Amino acid sequence: MKPPPFTLYRPTTLEEAVAILSSVEDAGGLILAGGQSLVPMMALRAANPGALVDINRVAGLDVCEIRNGSLVVGATVRHARFHKTVIRGCLGSLLAVMSRNIAHLPIRIRGTMCGSLAHADPSSEWCLAAVTLDAQVHLTSVRGTRVVSAQEFFEGVMTTAKAPDEIISEVRFPLPSEDSRFGFYEFNRRAGDFALGMALVVFGLADGRMTNVRVGVGGIEDAPRRIEAAESRLEGQPPDVAVIAAAAEAAAGSVDAMEDPITSAAYRRNLTAVAVRRAVETALADNAGHA
Repeated sequence: MKPPPFTLYRPTTLEEAVAILSSVEDAGGLILAGGQSLVPMMALRAANPGALVDINRVAGLDVCEIRNGSLVVGATVRHARFHKTVIRGCLGSLLAVMSRNIAHLPIRIRGTMCGSLAHADPSSEWCLAAVTLDAQVHLTSVRGTRVVSAQEFFEGVMTTAKAPDEIISEVRFPLPSEDSRFGFYEFNRRAGDFALGMALVVFGLADGRMTNVRVGVGGIEDAPRRIEAAESRLEGQPPDVAVIAAAAEAAAGSVDAMEDPITSAAYRRNLTAVAVRRAVETALADNAGHA
C-alpha cells in the first residue's frame, strides 16, 4: 500500500523545524527522523499526516556526548550508534547491549533513539532504559524548550506528554556511579520481535550489599516503569537467592499486566518475575556492567 498524499519539509535548523511544525499542526504534521515506525504506519493508513517535517538535515541533532554529568543524545542519533560503547562504564555497556536487542540491523541503522521515545511502544528498549535511568526528555517548540522526566513522559500505549507542535530535540541520561553494574533480560518469541516482557536492573555493591537499586520493566504494562516494590526488597540486601526471588515475586505482584489474544495477563505477570530475576543474576555475573 502507499500512503496518502502529504507535504514534505526539509528544514536545516531546529528553529526552522519547530516553526514549520507549528504551522502544519492543523494538518496533523509529524516529525520524520528514522521513519521506521511512522512510514509503515502511513503505508497501512494507520497514520495520515498531511505534512512531514524531515529533521535529518538539521545541524546539531546528531550529538552524542557527555555534558554536565549526563550523556546527551540528539534527535537524529541512530540505534546503531550504540552497537559499540559510546562511553566507558556502566551506561555505555548497557546501551550497547540493549541496542542489539532492537528489531533487526537495517532498522537499527536508520531508526533513532528519540524517535523510539516519541513512538512510545510499551515494548521499546529505549523507553525502558529512559525510565529506569531517570532520563530527561527535552521538548522543543516555538515556545522554547521544556524538560520532562521519562517517568512522567510516558502516559500509556503510544501516548506521551509531548504536544503536537513539540520535537524531542534530545534526551539526557544521568551517568550512573562508577561502581554500578547492570542486568538486562528480554523475552520474545523470535529474534527481532517485539518483547513480550523485559527487565532492566542497575545497582552498585558496597560491602556485599546492593545499593542505589533501580528496577524497571517494559512490555508488561501499557508503559514502562520502575518497580519500587522490587527495589525496596533489594536495596541494602546481600544478593542471595532468597532475596532475589523475593524481589522478583514482589515485581510480579505489583504490575497491572496487559492482555491480548495471544498472551494472557497471568503469563506476563509470571514473565515479570522471570525477567527481574534473570536481570539481577546477569548483573551479578562476570562483573557485568563494566566496560
